[in-house]
Amino acid sequence: MITDSHAHIFWDSFDADRGEVLERARAAGVERMILVGTNVATSRAAFELARRERGLFPTAGIHPHDATESTPEARREIEALCRRDDCVGVGETGLDFFKNFSPRDAQLDNFRWHIALARELGLPIVVHCRDAHADTVELLREHRGVRGVMHCYTMSELELPPYLELGFYISFSGVVTYPKNDANQRAARAVPDESLLIETDCPYLAPQGHRGARNEPALARVVLAKVAELRGQSLEHVARITSDNATRLFALDG
Repeated sequence: MITDSHAHIFWDSFDADRGEVLERARAAGVERMILVGTNVATSRAAFELARRERGLFPTAGIHPHDATESTPEARREIEALCRRDDCVGVGETGLDFFKNFSPRDAQLDNFRWHIALARELGLPIVVHCRDAHADTVELLREHRGVRGVMHCYTMSELELPPYLELGFYISFSGVVTYPKNDANQRAARAVPDESLLIETDCPYLAPQGHRGARNEPALARVVLAKVAELRGQSLEHVARITSDNATRLFALDG
């Protein structure tokens, strides 16, 4: 069994063929997917799709790009979703100082709110970090004991230690398959078995050989194969440990 720990197949780019996308995923061995919300509307969509389909598990959150929309009303709706029994995580949240689609102060406030909610509910947090390593580590250190995943980890092995010390899981996406991405590939070798996850982040970041096309959960197998190759481990071993890790982090029941 393969677990895609971060997917957005509720988005409209999948409306025309979502059923076929799920069939292709299952045919490739990808039997479980974490559906990660990025604002109120997509979080609702994640829960609705997970309600209808087996092997899908929803989260709710407000992405750093949308931090200016993290109003009291939006936070009430996200919190209500996170309090549902079927919610497996808080986020996607975090910091993105590369695109800065929302002001940094708004991103920091939004991230702090999500961390506090994850602590209160005892849920893992799904963290986006781009060009914001120092601030991300600082905020997570302020809230030790909150568990979660560094989603779509694109940094090198040099930035790993604080996240691993805090007990966070590290998830690799199609980015790790790209040629000349030695730094991220070194990180994929360095993460301990017990902290490793894989994902697609679909519809974004299709792996090498599929770049320029819409990504989808079936291609988690390509990411898995590359990570296994880099680590000198079998595909079956990496599928097992990453699925076991997803089960443990997100308290999956199937």
